[in-house]
Amino acid sequence: MHLFFQELKQGSKALGLDLNENALNLLLKYQDALVLWNKAYNLTAIRDPKEMLVKHLLDSLSILPSLPAGRLLDIGTGGGMPGMIIALCQPERECVLLDSNGKKIRFLKQFIADLKLPNVTAVQTRVEDEDSIRELGQFDVITSRAFASLTDFVAASKPYMHTGSYICAMKGLIPNEEIAEFSKEFNHQVIELKVPRLDEQRHLIILQKN
Repeated sequence: MHLFFQELKQGSKALGLDLNENALNLLLKYQDALVLWNKAYNLTAIRDPKEMLVKHLLDSLSILPSLPAGRLLDIGTGGGMPGMIIALCQPERECVLLDSNGKKIRFLKQFIADLKLPNVTAVQTRVEDEDSIRELGQFDVITSRAFASLTDFVAASKPYMHTGSYICAMKGLIPNEEIAEFSKEFNHQVIELKVPRLDEQRHLIILQKN
């Protein structure tokens, strides 16, 4: 059994998730690959696997109970957070992980190939690239953990949206001023996230067109 198996199992249960053994093992394989590649490619500033478990795995898992269903685009996925973690836990969901950083996308493509994951694709492109917008099409759910500004994330998401799409932005503090900017165009919901063993504010901002 993996060193962190019980910790991940308990943490996911604390988030209200009932992940099977296969999903938990896949998540830990992903973390192990991240640790290994990080030594050469600097995929994440977090080096310690125990810290990764909390700040990457559990943090990303915390949005799963609130995430709408459907085809998902993770913009600025970096090393795969939260998109890869969602894909590993929900094999029925099609997930596209998008980033302009070649090293990070190479890591994700290799991991997808090694584990023969049928529901997840990693794409190296800039989010505003018109060819990519045409080729990738529209998504039901658009996530991001990396955007500093909610305004920029909404602008980047719009070309990939249809009328029923949801924008799901992971945030620390609630960006009230930015949310107010969108109040005419979007309905919004703010969900407070409680990540086990993380003493920092976490929120999920869900926007859907009026």
